[in-house]
Amino acid sequence: MDRRLEVLKAIVKHFVETAEPVGSNTILVSYNFQVSPATIRNDMASLEKEGLIYQPHTSAGRVPTDLGYRLYVEELQDYEQATKEAKLAIEQGQKDMQMKKVKEKIYDIVALLSHVTQVASFATVPDNPRTFYIGLSNIIRQPEFIADANRASQVIEVFERNDRFLNILKELNINENIQFFIGKENILPEIQSCTLMVTTIKYMGHHSIIGLLAPTRTNYAFNRAVLEQIKKLI
Repeated sequence: MDRRLEVLKAIVKHFVETAEPVGSNTILVSYNFQVSPATIRNDMASLEKEGLIYQPHTSAGRVPTDLGYRLYVEELQDYEQATKEAKLAIEQGQKDMQMKKVKEKIYDIVALLSHVTQVASFATVPDNPRTFYIGLSNIIRQPEFIADANRASQVIEVFERNDRFLNILKELNINENIQFFIGKENILPEIQSCTLMVTTIKYMGHHSIIGLLAPTRTNYAFNRAVLEQIKKLI
């Protein structure tokens, strides 16, 4: 390809990516032309005379004209490479959109769980090493926690120390069955005044742990039934 056209291609690429006028030194260094700076300046002057680039400001670099874009579109663009990049971008976009839908669904599940049971609900986030929770205030409003501020603060701290809680969940070998960890059965001493109810769900190929954290004085049958019904809804 004519070097002048390669220079035009580089100018279009740079301007598209940066929205900044490009000078000869940038072209030379960034696009690895094996010629002198003077040669690049001469090529740019030639392109400017042909109406393919122009200088938007005094002492500024050059940007493509409409005619320059037209020539690029018809003769210079690497459509084969662009097609490969487009396919990869679409594949990644589909994955991102799917993960967004998964996270939104799990958030809705956690919100519904907390609303119906009036205790704290939580879930692990697929593709992200953390958990999120809703309804912690439902627990600390209970009489046994109102009467014992230290006990309430310990429960809050467990959720705030997200990595620790997540590691504990991983150690529990949680499966699709609904499991109960009551009082002192909980590994974390801070929540031994509570019952942990946990299970796993699968949505759009992604697995997540969901559960409830309630005072040990809780409606076990109802909470279990809610978790079971939620699993059926997914």
